[in-house]
Amino acid sequence: MKQLVFICLICLLFACSNSKYDTIIKNGLVYDGNGEAPYKADLAIKNDTIAFIGDLSKESATNVIDAKGMAITPGFINMLSWAPNSLIIDGNSQGDIRQGVTLEVFGEGGSMGPLNAKMKKSMEEDQTGPDRIPIGWNTLGEYMHFMEKRGISCNIASYVGATTIRENIIGEDNRAPTAAELESMKGLVKQAMEEGALGVGSSLIYPPAFFAKTDELIELCKAAAPYGGGYISHMRSEGNNFIEAVNELITIAKEAKVHGEIYHLKAGGVNNWPKMDSVIKLVEAARAAGIDIAANMYTYTAGATGMTASMPPSLQDGGFGKLWLRLQDPKIRAEMIKAMKTDAKDWENLYYGTGSPSKVLLLGFRRDSLSKYAGKTLAEVAKMRNTTAEDCAIDLIIQDSSRVGVAYFLMSEENIKKQIVLPWVSFGSDAESASTDPVFMKQSTHPRAYGNFARVIGHYVNEEKVMTVEKAINKLSKVAATSLHIQKRGELKVGNYADVLVFDPSKIKDHATFEKPRQYATGMSHVWVNGVQVLKEGEHTNAKPGRFVKGPGAKM
Repeated sequence: MKQLVFICLICLLFACSNSKYDTIIKNGLVYDGNGEAPYKADLAIKNDTIAFIGDLSKESATNVIDAKGMAITPGFINMLSWAPNSLIIDGNSQGDIRQGVTLEVFGEGGSMGPLNAKMKKSMEEDQTGPDRIPIGWNTLGEYMHFMEKRGISCNIASYVGATTIRENIIGEDNRAPTAAELESMKGLVKQAMEEGALGVGSSLIYPPAFFAKTDELIELCKAAAPYGGGYISHMRSEGNNFIEAVNELITIAKEAKVHGEIYHLKAGGVNNWPKMDSVIKLVEAARAAGIDIAANMYTYTAGATGMTASMPPSLQDGGFGKLWLRLQDPKIRAEMIKAMKTDAKDWENLYYGTGSPSKVLLLGFRRDSLSKYAGKTLAEVAKMRNTTAEDCAIDLIIQDSSRVGVAYFLMSEENIKKQIVLPWVSFGSDAESASTDPVFMKQSTHPRAYGNFARVIGHYVNEEKVMTVEKAINKLSKVAATSLHIQKRGELKVGNYADVLVFDPSKIKDHATFEKPRQYATGMSHVWVNGVQVLKEGEHTNAKPGRFVKGPGAKM
């Protein structure tokens, strides 16, 4: 009897090892990512690749998933991810994996390389908590390979940050590079492109990025162009100078002959909401003229950044340390308070744009003693501390020795609905990808960190009916992959990498709110990354098959 059982086990193992496919997903509706109506088919995965799409009723596999009544789609792409640090802490990327995000794209102005000794020291000092990670890498490529080796559930890709390039060569001073410095900066861009960067990313409202002129950015993008790189930007303005900022981005893309992408497309401040129509016309005119322009967005009326975004960049010359000292000078403090209450035309005053301190939500602090204020508005905290909102903001920055994370309520829901249906718009969370473990729960965050992608389908497709499921999936996958100029991802196609989702679109829902942001989205059933299942029946498998997805010009 024992011998018979043993023989049966051997036969079973032999049969499994000789299966034609590793996984078969059967009876599902295939949304291939191209925006067309779905069709009923089975999908097979072998190793890291989509091996077959069609009728697999007579085939076997080691793993068989019955997707009856569910969608089979490409993995989603997060065009603006701030997960480089959260993935070091926890490589499972749960906040985004549970929404179907299989690729995180970094590089909004700042990137994880190239670093010099001073930058590395600053990055190490900026870490909080007991589990500090030594900065053992120097270049962007070295960081990406470090993450791949460390183990991550999602794929990762990155632009090289124009801010990082500038800081590496010039520092944080308000001046133009010399001719020699500009050549060094271009050399760093070329190195990053050969390592696999997607192009150059900028964030032009923040110093020291604010100090870069248009011609400097054109030259950096020209260095990326021969490698197929693009230019992606948090533009110089999303408010008073919104239209001028879009024109600058179009000029850079045209002059450098690269793809141009607008980070988190939005019109900030009630007086600027009507400008969205003009911006859409500008982009579509540029596209019609043969200039490759696109955009991404998040699905909320509030953005999130630092409290220092309510202060003039001219007073931040030299970096945060210099600003911190200046804020303690009574004369400069008075100037700062006056500036915060001014509708500035030459810089982006996010505080003024909200119209009220009651529309500035405090998200996070470095000091535990201040964490009691997280989740409260600036108006509420100012009242608790018996001071003005402007004084309160400055005091919190000084006491926390940080820029202080806040959410600014600036945007219009009408514009979100207008933008979300544009065929050239994809999606980015502009946030970390974290879990609900205690290490992350100490700080508040923006709900987009846990709900941005689920909200596209759950809210804007199912509830608001602004577009179809197939169009939403197209924008969450193929449109993004096309903008990134990456191959074999973003579409269900034989030979492509098996980044695959299975879910019921009618059950996708985001639960994160500004009051309770750290809540997972629900409805995603199964997720594969490079052919390995990382989400099964809605639960994480702890698998970490994520890879460094390189740009088209990679040589390393």
